[in-house]
Amino acid sequence: MSQTREKFATQVDGALLADLRGLAKQEGRQIQALVEEAIAALIEQRRQGTARPHVMSAYGKSHARYASLYKKLAQ
Repeated sequence: MSQTREKFATQVDGALLADLRGLAKQEGRQIQALVEEAIAALIEQRRQGTARPHVMSAYGKSHARYASLYKKLAQ
């Protein structure tokens, strides 16, 4: 990762920002560090094409409930 820092401005939901500030305080870290970590994780996740956790959870529940139907459809 580059050591060069660039400023940018954006807007975020007030409740999310309050939660972010609380998390930063709780962890003794700067908001900037948490935002950078989150952005890096998002980019890596999207590059790998990994499904989001809530999507995988819904898939797992669906598979558990309809596994026999899926097998029949596959035949």
